[in-house]
Amino acid sequence: METMVLKVSGMSCGGCVKSVTSVLEALPGVAKAEVSLEKGEATVAYEAGKVSREQMAQAIDDAGFEAS
Repeated sequence: METMVLKVSGMSCGGCVKSVTSVLEALPGVAKAEVSLEKGEATVAYEAGKVSREQMAQAIDDAGFEAS
């Protein structure tokens, strides 16, 4: 299991945090996502080879937020 931190902008409330958490945890290979509104980031535990950084960022973008 590996861990990656993604910067997430556009979040303004707890609902935003839940949305980002949900889209990340729905990806195959993602074991857990911890999203911080205060830090504006998502810490993701995932299996390398099953999901890429680009897929995670795209899922966040598709949910209406911006990953970097």
